[in-house]
Amino acid sequence: MKSPRHATTRGKVRTQLWATRHLLRSRMMAPMGPRKIAGMARIFRSYGPHATTGFALSANRCPDRTGLVDDRGSLTWREIQDRADALAVGLSGLGDRPPTSVAILCRNHRGFVDAFLAAGRLGVPGLLLNTGFSAPQLADVLEREQSALIVYDEEFAGLVADARDRIPGLTEVLSWVEDEEATQEHPTAEGLIAAHRGQRPPVVRPGRVVLLTSGTTGTPKGANRSGGGPAELAAMLERIPWHGEETVVVAAPTFHAWGMGQLVIAATMACTIVLRRKFDPEATLALADRHRATGIGLVPVMLERIMELPDEVLDRYHLDSVRFVSASGSRMRGEAVTAFMDRFGDKVYNSYNATEAGQISIATPADLRHAPDTAGRPVTGTTVRLVDDEGRDVPVGEVGRILLRGASEFDGYTTGDTKDSLDGYMVSGDVGRLDEDGRLYVVGRDDDMIVSGGENVYPVEVERAIGELADVREVVVVGVDDEAFGQRLAAYVVPTQPGALDPDAVRAHVKARLAGYKVPRDVVLLDELPRNASGKVVARDLPAVP
Repeated sequence: MKSPRHATTRGKVRTQLWATRHLLRSRMMAPMGPRKIAGMARIFRSYGPHATTGFALSANRCPDRTGLVDDRGSLTWREIQDRADALAVGLSGLGDRPPTSVAILCRNHRGFVDAFLAAGRLGVPGLLLNTGFSAPQLADVLEREQSALIVYDEEFAGLVADARDRIPGLTEVLSWVEDEEATQEHPTAEGLIAAHRGQRPPVVRPGRVVLLTSGTTGTPKGANRSGGGPAELAAMLERIPWHGEETVVVAAPTFHAWGMGQLVIAATMACTIVLRRKFDPEATLALADRHRATGIGLVPVMLERIMELPDEVLDRYHLDSVRFVSASGSRMRGEAVTAFMDRFGDKVYNSYNATEAGQISIATPADLRHAPDTAGRPVTGTTVRLVDDEGRDVPVGEVGRILLRGASEFDGYTTGDTKDSLDGYMVSGDVGRLDEDGRLYVVGRDDDMIVSGGENVYPVEVERAIGELADVREVVVVGVDDEAFGQRLAAYVVPTQPGALDPDAVRAHVKARLAGYKVPRDVVLLDELPRNASGKVVARDLPAVP
């Protein structure tokens, strides 16, 4: 199906009917009386298709249903709305002038939701900050985005203090504190909610949500994106079996585009959202079983950590209520996907998304059984092209640059920059290939390609070869400067246990499977790979090789 933005009037009608069918099938659109229908219409008039709208819709649809469960208990949808109203009023009275944005540095708990919704109530941007930021990164982003108000968990007080000198007049609000009764230097979100309970801010159009790119190679950029509306949601529901008014565990970081997406979808469908401040692999399984969850949203490294648990631990959990485990954010190790499905059933869905482009493709369990490393087929409403450096379409099976055109539009970075485009398609920055059945395989980033002695090497194929070794827990391959070859390959490998691997054996294994120029000259054994909070490897933090 063509993208709704490029369709004829008849095509748009077909798209709307198709979207409605999937929204009804998933029970996202539930039968309700005239008063609730009128309430929904009022909410749409007030908020429009915004990320916070789903929370208001669920409070109208089922106000007394449990909307959120976290480390401190449960909240109904009505209570979530009341807390957001009260916090918005409290935040508006802080500082010398009303806030122009709300920066949020919180883990997965009610405080993140409170601040995110409050920003929407105030009509200002909500800036979602990575909990894995260093102090300089935090200061850089706050300064660039001109954020003068930050809501943060107490554990990040040191980072915020380091940034304070660069942000004159920074207003600080503590979200999660261990002891609410203790005297705090700054106001707390719970204190503001208590002080303004029952109050509501003026109704305004919600401000945009600013999502940050991963920043694995530099300072993260803020991305503005217009959502594709019901059609984009329906494209996901067509593949992944979400149902309204069920329970979903959101383990993925909510500041990340994928975690935020899972949060917003769950809220829009009135699903009870189960959060835990810090990820723990066994605790995630326990939450899903205890709450009879039908879905789990995570990032790939979380699924891998779950499958690294001892068999005697995994045997305690059944996940028989779970219909889907949806993952996105980085490449998934095929062996971990297969092991998970062998134990818990064919329930894994792998999504290929981009902060700038939204949802691109989804691999179903059947796709992953066929090829555990596939990103699946493009979702309805999204078109994918693969082209060479001259912009010509490449044959099936060959690697090319991934171009995208979909239901949502990228509105540019907050710096004023934007993504390159070609013939009406956005240049993703990724490279990949398509198989005969239309499945997409993402090989890596366009700028990840290593040119060694005039030969092009994509790290992922070397990583796959090394990952075949039984004693390899995880691996990343990068290019390093070399006087003779321009670049050479360096492999950073985490063994399953100390002393389990020999670098020469790793090189010999690759040489037996790939061309000689793809054999890494350097093999560095590490206890763990440096990752950011969303699970992506941060290449600049890898140790230098001689």
